[in-house]
Amino acid sequence: MASIVVKRIDPQSLNLKEQVVSINRVTKVVKGGKNLSFSALVVVGDSSAKVVGFGVGKAKEVPSAIRKGIEAAKKNLRRVHILNTTIPHQVLGRFGSGLVLLKPAPEGTGVIAGGPVRAVVQACGIPNVLTKSIGSHNPHNVVKATINALEQLRDKNAVAEMRGLTVEKM
Repeated sequence: MASIVVKRIDPQSLNLKEQVVSINRVTKVVKGGKNLSFSALVVVGDSSAKVVGFGVGKAKEVPSAIRKGIEAAKKNLRRVHILNTTIPHQVLGRFGSGLVLLKPAPEGTGVIAGGPVRAVVQACGIPNVLTKSIGSHNPHNVVKATINALEQLRDKNAVAEMRGLTVEKM
């Protein structure tokens, strides 16, 4: 399978909104006792530019963990292909044992999704979509599976180019 070359997206030119998906208190057991720290999973996106990314930050305090997560997410931005108000076709994204099904929805349906999937879909600005999270409920796996599903979306021009046809012949 050919590797896909991803162009870096400049976060400075975008109006990014961040959303914290989960905060986890983690401990490391050492000789002197337990070292407490916090891990934060953050999703950032620009709904007008159809860009989304996620990041994980870890620090001794929650605000600095969130800040680190936001910085990591800005380095991990991806562009999403959507139709007017929904996605072009049904798609199944997977990461680990987390599966996320995204289905196009008619105008006025809204975002029908659970926590982590809703955060990603709203961050990239898809107003009407139906989703189903299958398998793992781990927020990290669900967010990564959702982004995997969004990366699989293709517009008509890309599909026509892959098939060697013009858009009118499809």
